[in-house]
Parts: sequence; C-alpha cells; structure tokens
Amino acid sequence: MSRYAQQIGWSDVPHLSKDQQELLWSAIPPHQRDARTQGIPILGAGQIYPVPEDVFVCEPFEIPGYWPRAYGLDADWNRTAVCWGAWDRDSDIVYVYSEHFGGQEPPSIHADAIKRRGDWIMGAMDPSTNGKISPIDGRILAQEYLDLGISLVPADNAVEAGIFSCYQRLAAGRLKIFRTLRRLISEIRIYRRDENGKVVKEMDDMLDAMRYLIMTGMQHASIAPYELEQMESRVQERGRSSVTGY
Repeated sequence: MSRYAQQIGWSDVPHLSKDQQELLWSAIPPHQRDARTQGIPILGAGQIYPVPEDVFVCEPFEIPGYWPRAYGLDADWNRTAVCWGAWDRDSDIVYVYSEHFGGQEPPSIHADAIKRRGDWIMGAMDPSTNGKISPIDGRILAQEYLDLGISLVPADNAVEAGIFSCYQRLAAGRLKIFRTLRRLISEIRIYRRDENGKVVKEMDDMLDAMRYLIMTGMQHASIAPYELEQMESRVQERGRSSVTGY
C-alpha cells in the first residue's frame, strides 16, 4: 500500500473566502497559525518555540563584511551539526546564515566544511557533547577538531537558559534564520517537550548548535582579518590631510 502526502494551505482551498479566512485567522493562536493556514507540521501543545515562521525566517542576502561572525558546533561520532551566525550590532539582530550537517563521517570532513566558510571564524562546542557520548570521549573529539585547525571555545550548555535566550530573540525578531537553512527550520517545527515537560531529544542537533552559537559563540564573534585591515586603512586615510599628507 502506497501513501502520498501533500502540504496544503488556505491558498489551495478556494471554498474559503477572504472574509472567512480573516475571521478564522483572528481565532487561531499565534503559534498555530503557520500549521493551520499553510499546512506546516508542528507539535503545538508542547512546542518549545511557538513563534510564527514569518517572524524569524528571512530571505538570504549578502552578509556585510564588517558584521562579526561565529558558529555553534554540536558533534558526536554519529552526527555533526554546525550553524553560522552574523551579528548586526546596530540592530542587535543575529542572522543564522549557513548550516552543515552530516552523519558518521570523520571529523576531517566536517573540519573541511567549517574551514571553507572562513577558517578565522571562532566556534563554540560543548565538550561534554550534551550527554550524547561520555565526557572523556567528548574531550577527545573536541581536541581532534582543535588538532585539525578549527578554532573552538567551550560552549555554555545550560539547556533551559539557552532555550530561553533563543526564544527571546526569536519572538522579538532579533534572531533571524535564512530560508535556505532547511534542516534548522525543520527541527524548530518539531522541537517539543514531553508530557513531563522535558525536552524531547530527537532531531535537535542543529538546535543544540544554535544554542551554543547564541549562548557562547556570539561572545567570541569576529570580523575577517582582511576586512579589519581594510577598515583600519579607511580610518587612516580619512584621518590624513589631503594637503599635508598627515
């Protein structure tokens, strides 16, 4: 027996008039609107980030070179998730603009993917791997990444505090995610608690990486060395007299 699933939104059902849609919209809780109007699957009762996607999902754009960048890394021997963020300090908005996910490849493969996005970018990794492997193995794995030339600092793995920080930014529009980051967005849709209020540890590797990025990575965010050189050069040129040369 074969099955077929099709995502359907209000725009696909002509029997709902615009007036009816507006009436229904006003009666739907904000965290359920994407599910009911666009057919986006979420788990509403225990959803951890009940924020409409149109609040935090944005179209990709070229990140200005002077915005500091960092990444969060969640890794064990079976799955590795990395997400990169750039900080618009003027508006205090962090844009998560790139992601990498892989399973059961050696650390050298993931290290290469990290370096290609900028080997000068500092990352945050939880050496305890959030309990996914033993603390000793976690430290060994973290050291292996360091030996491969990856810049890392230990991540703050306070789960509830990290979730709260991410939620505050998401709800306030100060944490944006590029629409192209399908893995991260799909994890947000199903991120939930069980009947006892505990976080369900399934399909959340990228979300752990995002927590490390927000809690620790952005504190170590930096600008590309070549961009810093250009900025210093422009400052020096503006400070010199066109007449005297100094």
